[in-house]
Amino acid sequence: MRPLWPNGGSTGSSVDVSLTSGRRRPTSAGSGSGSGGGGRAEVYFADVEEVRPAPADACREDPAVYLTWEDVCVTASGAGSRATPARILEGISGHARPGEVLAIMGPSGCGKTTLLDALAGRLGPGMSKTGLILINGRQEKLAFGTSAYVTQDNVLMSTLSVREAIYYSAHLQLPDTMLVSEKRTHAEHVIQEMGLDDIMDTRIGGRITKGISGGQRKRVSICVEMLTRPRLLFLDEPTSGLDSAASYHVMSHITSVAAGEGMTVVAAVHQPGEVFELFHSLCLLAHGRTVFLGTVSDATEFFNLNGFPCPCLRNPSEHFLGTINKDFDEEIVEDSRYRRKTAAKAIDTLTNAYQSSAYSEKTTNQIIQMKEMGGAPFRTRERASFCTKLLALTKRSFVNMHRDMGYYWMRFAVFTVACTCVGTVFHHIDNSYNSIQTRCNVIMYMTIFLTFMAIGGFPSFAEDIKVFRRERLSGHYGVTEFVISNTLSATPYLAVMIIIPGAILYYLTGLTRGGSNIAYFVVTLYMCIVLVESIMMVIAAVVPDFLMGIVVGSGVQALMMTNGGFFRLPNQLPKPVWKYPCYYISFHKYAVQGFYKNEFVGQTFASDQLIMANATITGHQVLEALQVEMWYSKWVNLAILFGMAVIYRMMFFAIVKVAEGIRPKMRRMKCSLI
Repeated sequence: MRPLWPNGGSTGSSVDVSLTSGRRRPTSAGSGSGSGGGGRAEVYFADVEEVRPAPADACREDPAVYLTWEDVCVTASGAGSRATPARILEGISGHARPGEVLAIMGPSGCGKTTLLDALAGRLGPGMSKTGLILINGRQEKLAFGTSAYVTQDNVLMSTLSVREAIYYSAHLQLPDTMLVSEKRTHAEHVIQEMGLDDIMDTRIGGRITKGISGGQRKRVSICVEMLTRPRLLFLDEPTSGLDSAASYHVMSHITSVAAGEGMTVVAAVHQPGEVFELFHSLCLLAHGRTVFLGTVSDATEFFNLNGFPCPCLRNPSEHFLGTINKDFDEEIVEDSRYRRKTAAKAIDTLTNAYQSSAYSEKTTNQIIQMKEMGGAPFRTRERASFCTKLLALTKRSFVNMHRDMGYYWMRFAVFTVACTCVGTVFHHIDNSYNSIQTRCNVIMYMTIFLTFMAIGGFPSFAEDIKVFRRERLSGHYGVTEFVISNTLSATPYLAVMIIIPGAILYYLTGLTRGGSNIAYFVVTLYMCIVLVESIMMVIAAVVPDFLMGIVVGSGVQALMMTNGGFFRLPNQLPKPVWKYPCYYISFHKYAVQGFYKNEFVGQTFASDQLIMANATITGHQVLEALQVEMWYSKWVNLAILFGMAVIYRMMFFAIVKVAEGIRPKMRRMKCSLI
């Protein structure tokens, strides 16, 4: 199989670390080649460890990552205008080096995930950061393929099998220079590395169907991000949901990959257990403060020196976490002078001791050396083309919509039953005077009911949005590919969902016959559904929860219905707000008036309201009475509906893009005010 990146992107200097008598001794990293021959990157550990950079030849295409952070503080804004901002992290400093795994540990709520998000540049809205975070001595934005982030929540498509999820992700991430067969082979290799080969063809499962276990979902999430072999890997709770054997296997594999390929790994771990022995370095946090940062062996020595020795036959990680966990603050910690201490006092003792210790000085010196070392800047790795991503996303979305009963099939069944019921209730409408109102009722019911029922697919779409946000943050694809692929994949399902029920309704009710009339009726219904789904896309981009989204979407639809010109004629609407502008931005106006024109133009109805015999009312007179705008044709109404659908999808695109640009600026403004 070819290398992932032909220019040598999958190679890089690595660091091999061995332990001697609890301390690290000088070791060498993997070699690199260039015009000047072989080169070695050496990392020395002593009382003050010296860090030597890898040669430029080894780093030219894909440099190793030396990550440093100094005096990082993160503040969360309060809920109210007068609420005091909450300080989550206070003056955290540290570093992570290639070929090693740095474990961020601490009790719940200590700021592990917040620190990980800050280092990865993924702090959410309402969070502000100060401090200096450098990659190879420079402030640099993480590029695609060079870094990856495995979140604590396993956001995956529930309808796909494990094999399909990794395959589609491989097509989205890996470059077009790789053959399709090579991408599949590489994906299967990554699946086997995570011990998932026995469940390759099992669906992931979710809210509707049961699938793989939570621990297996976690491993699938790791597989997705390991496809590109990133130089910098962030892991948030990688062992959560895994049993001890699976945890050890997964972390052992990640550790070996890190050592073999010079990958820098930073992991937030809540319950390390047996995997603690695999970590090279430890960052111990308690209530946003640094308790310790250094090697694992130095951590045990640090606790011993400060009066908190680890008991025999006890896992050091459990001892560390038990000592600094004050959620259940009992007097369980005893120092060397047999004086009882609470966990809160233990935290104060250890944090103060660390700040004035040689361990803190060693960390500071290493940060300075890594900053001075510099290194080649990151370059975005070669990725799949726009067409490749669009094709993969369209296929994946098509499969997801086919398998998810809540997306379209349930609505198709409801639409079919509803149209059959309406068709039998209004069976074979004649051309009498009373049929005018009956036809209006059928048109109104179908416009309102079918479009309102389109909201039913929002929960499934909200799940897609979650996957989109995760993959978008990881740089797998952009908003354009998502919007186009969603539109293309939904088209055949929407067509089936509208054509069959619409034909049943049209045949049973006996509305105006004619090929163009039937085609217009079905196409307009289709466009209304597309438009409502476009509106729900905008709502999904603004409202984070799908239950809230359904409520907001229902409210928006109800507001548009009220001003659609059916319940009250247009000239009777109050001009401020309700007619200008609400009436003209309601898609019901254009849908209903288009249906009216389609139904009444060219028709005549017998009138029993006039004294003269054989009096008739023309369809044009009916349309005038309904205050339908007759200066343009029904096809213009359809074109307006199409334009509104496009506008709403462009609004979704703009909201996502603007949010991505505004949030960092707002965060920088908050930081400047702190």
